[in-house]
Amino acid sequence: MSQTIEQRLQELGIELPGATAPAANYVPYVVTGNLVFLSGQLCIWNGERRYPGKVGAEVSVEDAIAAARICGLNLITWLKDAAGGDLDRVARCVRLGGFVNSTADFSDQPKVINGCSNLMVDVFGDRGRHARAAVGVNVLPFNLAVEVDAVFELKA
Repeated sequence: MSQTIEQRLQELGIELPGATAPAANYVPYVVTGNLVFLSGQLCIWNGERRYPGKVGAEVSVEDAIAAARICGLNLITWLKDAAGGDLDRVARCVRLGGFVNSTADFSDQPKVINGCSNLMVDVFGDRGRHARAAVGVNVLPFNLAVEVDAVFELKA
């Protein structure tokens, strides 16, 4: 990718949200060595909670995919902070962990978390390809539909 990540974001028409303060006693990320461990991000856009409810009941698959994308945008916001404001320091997305607040019979969690996975590849190209888990859970904080955490590697 010859363009900068900031140029790529502009080309894609992507605006990053403001950083949302953690909701409890934890930090948004920890940097150890070249790795950035990002705490789970919810589908909250600039402080506004979006997509409450269970996927497979109150939340459609399409809306859940949009929720996962918002989680990914929040991850990138904190990643930028962890990288000292320079997303070009990102060597790769190592892993995403996706959690979907879903009904007992819902089984399309991987499709939902693709909303975040696709964003990472769109923004970072091959450096955005990652290992991943996509699981259904009984409930998430604030009864929101999706939460995603991540591990990224920074260039030395």
